[in-house]
Amino acid sequence: MNRVLGFILALPLSALAAEPVATAAPAVGSGVAGQLTQLVFGLLLVLGLIFFLAWLLRRVQQAGPAGKGQVIELIGSRALGPRDRLMLVQVGNEQILLGLSPGTITALHVLKEPVQVPASSEKATPEFALRLMELMGKDQKDKK
Repeated sequence: MNRVLGFILALPLSALAAEPVATAAPAVGSGVAGQLTQLVFGLLLVLGLIFFLAWLLRRVQQAGPAGKGQVIELIGSRALGPRDRLMLVQVGNEQILLGLSPGTITALHVLKEPVQVPASSEKATPEFALRLMELMGKDQKDKK
């Protein structure tokens, strides 16, 4: 059994040894220049393909409705814990309160009267962010 395995493993090595050593060596200058040219053209082809696919992806994304005709809209969200959330979603004329946890989405309540959300152009800035901006503003004033 070991002889058969050794014979099978030695076959490819013996086949390589039976080949002629080398015929004529190619010209060094034209071979290197040809390989370099081929490398540059290959690189340009790959880069061109990447840019073409990026352009095509942008065109396909712009073709779809980007906000027009959306049926589901997120009204509000509140974190209950590190992995659990409450979300208020509007579907058509109905608002649904959803509970999200890892692996499950549960409809908790369908509101009879939609919640009126004030349409403000600016989102409310959390108190921590306001304090941080104040501190950074004070630090910048002190440095000047």
